[in-house]
Amino acid sequence: MAKLRIAVDLAALEEPFKEALQTARELGADAVELEAKGELAPGQLSRTGIREIRHWLEDFGLRLAAIRFRTPLGYDTPEELDWRIAKTKSAMEMAYHLGARVVVNHVGRVPEDEKSDRWKLLFEVLTDLAAYANRAGAILAAETGTEPAERLANLFNRLPEGLIGITLNPGALRISGYSPEQAAAILGRWVVHVHATDAAGDLLDYRGNLVPLGLGAVDWLQLLAQLEEWNYRGYFCVSCPPGCEPREEMKRAIGFLRGL
Repeated sequence: MAKLRIAVDLAALEEPFKEALQTARELGADAVELEAKGELAPGQLSRTGIREIRHWLEDFGLRLAAIRFRTPLGYDTPEELDWRIAKTKSAMEMAYHLGARVVVNHVGRVPEDEKSDRWKLLFEVLTDLAAYANRAGAILAAETGTEPAERLANLFNRLPEGLIGITLNPGALRISGYSPEQAAAILGRWVVHVHATDAAGDLLDYRGNLVPLGLGAVDWLQLLAQLEEWNYRGYFCVSCPPGCEPREEMKRAIGFLRGL
């Protein structure tokens, strides 16, 4: 497989913005993932602010891998849905202007029944957001973890090709009782971003928890081989599981990925 492109979750470093960029560079990352909240919330960042961030990224030799925009509810829930759609579109525009092409969010639980109102609503909203990607210049990437890969693939087979993607989260899949390696094989054609997470626990026991990368049950060599079958060339974003010191854990996680 080609050399992995590695990003760090900037918010997880818990440092002021410019200091966090410096740390990311020192850790050997190629890029960063930004969380769209606070001053970076969709619609809050001015053109001057966008230029400033792009300038800082360039100064530290970093790219922007993705914008993470997490909404309290998914796109399968009618409550305040118009607000979530509008903010998601704004996040897609912001990502493009900052130099990224991916916005990460949980889209909601995909219902089993394709005839249910909830499935139809989710499909309708994702189709709308996919169409908006042509205008915004960035796509929404649904994060895995709440449903089996086959169910998500069934939905994506019906959505516009190339205008919506998937963020693979192996640790979240493992905790939910699903095989991340199998998910990579099934969903690989749509994967545009990877959250490099790991989790302990047996697939028959859903009470697992996130652990440092490489110390859990995810078979990373197999997962990478599955992604290579789909010619994945996106980023692997490392973060920090609960209870770890962010800088040290991300340094170790990057070393683990570089050694694969």
